[in-house]
Amino acid sequence: MKKYQPKNLILTAGPSISEKEINYVRDAAQNGWNENWSGYLNKFENKFSEIIDTKFAMATSSCTGAMHLSLLALGIGDGDEVIVPDLTWVATASVIKYVGANPVFVDVDENTWTIDPNKIHEAITKRTKAIIPVHLYGQPSKMDDVMDISKEYDLFVIEDAAPAIGATSNGKCVGSFGNVGTFSFQGAKMVVTGEGGMLVTDDEKLYNKIQKVGDHGRSKTHWHAFWIDELGYKYKMSNLQAAFGLAQIERIDELVNKKRQIFDWYNKRLGNIDGLKLNKEAEWAKSIYWMTSIYLKGKFDIDRDSLIHKLKEDLVDTRPVFPKISRYPLWDEYDNPISQNIGDNALNLPSGHNLTEDHIDYICNCIRKHLGVF
Repeated sequence: MKKYQPKNLILTAGPSISEKEINYVRDAAQNGWNENWSGYLNKFENKFSEIIDTKFAMATSSCTGAMHLSLLALGIGDGDEVIVPDLTWVATASVIKYVGANPVFVDVDENTWTIDPNKIHEAITKRTKAIIPVHLYGQPSKMDDVMDISKEYDLFVIEDAAPAIGATSNGKCVGSFGNVGTFSFQGAKMVVTGEGGMLVTDDEKLYNKIQKVGDHGRSKTHWHAFWIDELGYKYKMSNLQAAFGLAQIERIDELVNKKRQIFDWYNKRLGNIDGLKLNKEAEWAKSIYWMTSIYLKGKFDIDRDSLIHKLKEDLVDTRPVFPKISRYPLWDEYDNPISQNIGDNALNLPSGHNLTEDHIDYICNCIRKHLGVF
């Protein structure tokens, strides 16, 4: 049989769009105004809280906005410290600076690439107010341990579950452990709305506070509909986006299963290479494998950046994993060697829903060729 040869670049990401999304958005465009302005927003939020198993959900313009609102509502501000993993997207730490607090960077576990609970203790000071664990690339953090630490030191927990909708830690959905869970629907994620996010919680008082802060500080008790009694923000999602998102999460099992299938195809072809490590789920976790990733842990004749360049010549798009973010000139650098090594030597492979086993076979053959493993 003739082997697959790409004619165009095989991209790292790509959404799955069905007739359901198109039909819902068409209906929202035609009918979702005036008294129906929030119809799909309400359905989307209700369905999402049902899936994650929380009491409340609030759609937002981004996961970044959801984390910012959470910090504000929890009263975290000037001089406070919030613990974050050193391997994540910059937004996890940036939102801490938004409220005047300081991020404290903790190294990650080499197997999960998520915050190492054993290293959280030594980072806690009298100024520590919260922990933001990150479920990186769809791999859950070890939330039982994180929650035990938060209870011991009376700390808030905000879960950055941006790319991890449907992932579980010890059988429980990520996002449902902490005081607040936050998610992203940015266009490269598994569930997309173009841009957008979701905030979930079981705390009704906190939920009401977040709603108010997210609605320009509008009073819920004053007789005047436009009375503002505190500074607020606006991180709202549109009804049109919610229509698209509702269709996506109604297909959540299909979307997760395809991501896991893609990882299995990669693991079958690359999992036996000495010195090459895939971001495989822990035995206590279920990952959604938003991005299948490889870590060049051993010695090869090619480094990560050169491999990215060579694969691009083969029409295979990849991207480096996030660098150790305390290296950015925005804050002081921390000595976190595992985050440094993974950030310097790992890359995300094409993981979009449109990929077939022929695509994966071709990509893996290219990787093996450049690594000198046949």
